[in-house]
Amino acid sequence: MVALEEEIVRCRACVIEPIGSPLPHQPRPVVRLSSTARVCIAGQAPGMRVHQTGIPFNDPSGDRLRDWMGIDRETFYDQSRIAIVPMGFCFPGYDAKGGDLPPRKECVGLWHDQIFAAMPQIELVLAIGQYAQRYHLGSLRKKSLTDTVKAARDFWDREERPRVLPLPHPSWRNTAWLKKNPWFEREILPLLKKEIQRYTAAAG
Repeated sequence: MVALEEEIVRCRACVIEPIGSPLPHQPRPVVRLSSTARVCIAGQAPGMRVHQTGIPFNDPSGDRLRDWMGIDRETFYDQSRIAIVPMGFCFPGYDAKGGDLPPRKECVGLWHDQIFAAMPQIELVLAIGQYAQRYHLGSLRKKSLTDTVKAARDFWDREERPRVLPLPHPSWRNTAWLKKNPWFEREILPLLKKEIQRYTAAAG
């Protein structure tokens, strides 16, 4: 597991053999693999602050995600209990409007199947945003992110493992979405907190 993570950290495919335009800056892959964690956070891609620090979710989005999960930073960054595997490992750069570009496509093709084959103990995947939901739910994903998140309990009741819990991105840009969809806080967050406590406590 350590060797695989080190290999990913050395990856330069998005510069050397890019799909489309190369990464506009030096790669800095951010990923946390684990042979014991039962929870995996599958986000989108690091933002600029994470790119600068090398610490995943080390930003306001991370603060909100930890609040959703009901855990502190110590638990969140305990690699023995929580793995973090975004769909793109490097900050992808900004689009013309100043927003983050989509996750780089190279990561999924090169690494993701290999990573999850190496972590069969994962029991819960938090699929944050449409890109993670597309990979982890496949054809089960609904027509929109809202519909996919609303169907979270349907995915939860499936027999297949790991369980996948779809979530919106915890970015503060999604505050309007959260206000428009109060069922998320009322129905989904209690389930999330309960299961995170169960899985992280058992792994500790």
